[in-house]
Amino acid sequence: MAKVKGAIVVDIKRCKGCELCIEACPTDVIRMDTKVNSKGYHYAYMEHPELCTGCVNCALVCPDSVITVYRTKVEE
Repeated sequence: MAKVKGAIVVDIKRCKGCELCIEACPTDVIRMDTKVNSKGYHYAYMEHPELCTGCVNCALVCPDSVITVYRTKVEE
């Protein structure tokens, strides 16, 4: 049976670093970067991309809709 692998893309220019996505992620994939964007906010990124299941929780809780989730089936 195929597994689902996920990946997120964060619009770092618009991310305000609220960290809601970190709390919503059941697989502990997302972290805040130590760098800041042009507005001075730390932004979200995938620290452990291999663990992402594409559950979409992060995108659903993001108040600014800066997270896009991609899902692909992976044959084992």
